[in-house]
Amino acid sequence: MEFALTSPKFSYGRPIPKEYTCDSKDISPPLVWKDPPVGTRSFALIMDDPDAPIGTWVHWVLYDIPADVRSLEEAVPGESTLPDGSRNGKNSWRRLGYGGPCPPRGTHRYFFRLYALDATLGLPSGAGKKEVIRAMKGHILGTAELMGTYSRHK
Repeated sequence: MEFALTSPKFSYGRPIPKEYTCDSKDISPPLVWKDPPVGTRSFALIMDDPDAPIGTWVHWVLYDIPADVRSLEEAVPGESTLPDGSRNGKNSWRRLGYGGPCPPRGTHRYFFRLYALDATLGLPSGAGKKEVIRAMKGHILGTAELMGTYSRHK
């Protein structure tokens, strides 16, 4: 078995449906994962766009997701702390929670990376990608990835 991240709404390398972008509802897509490594104590999720013209744009940072969680429902709220204890970090818009694809031009790739960790990070809500990456150092047991694309048709 392999640690894997999928979505019931799009497959790897395929377009992300419009409802999950700035051109529509701008809500997070549902995500599902399976077979995390033995010893997983928490998960962290980072979604970013390496094709942004000003460098990698961070769309979502979510961490301290409990080890027994295997999915995220559609439209995860942008609250600082979710009922299960998961914490939203800041995206490149300097807001908590999810911000959907909104490329200025062309087709961009959006990487959802889920990290299985041997610890909870314990960072306060609102940490950025760099802080989360730094806190994860030495604690990553495995990584699962889902990549979707999006292009705005004007």
